[in-house]
Amino acid sequence: MRYRILGNSGLRISEAALGAMTFGEEWGWGSPKDEARKVYDAFREAGGNFIDTANFYTNGTSESFLGEFMKDHRQSVVLATKYTMSAPGTDPNAAGNQRKNMMQAVEASLKRLQNRLHRPLLGPHVGPNYASRRSHARAG
Repeated sequence: MRYRILGNSGLRISEAALGAMTFGEEWGWGSPKDEARKVYDAFREAGGNFIDTANFYTNGTSESFLGEFMKDHRQSVVLATKYTMSAPGTDPNAAGNQRKNMMQAVEASLKRLQNRLHRPLLGPHVGPNYASRRSHARAG
């Protein structure tokens, strides 16, 4: 596996990233836990260390699976998760790129990922432009 530096962070990430959107079957398709684990293990055995997910991929199951899978080697994984998608209910602030939603999403993601706050690589799932994402990351 070859690695590259992620922006100006100094982090070395694998050129191949594992997208975990299909980890879980809550959307009527995707991978059950045992299959997701096989994919994850094969990626790690190949030297992969950069994993992408989002707070509402398979209603949070993707993050829960990843939290369990990387429990014993969390420090060697660079995990990117995203937020923005709306939470169930009628709260008008439960979606979007504002700080309140970002902080709620971070707290819930960290719980599902069985993680504590390091300096998360977190970005809005959708947004008007890159500069907006950078300002959200700095605000956190």
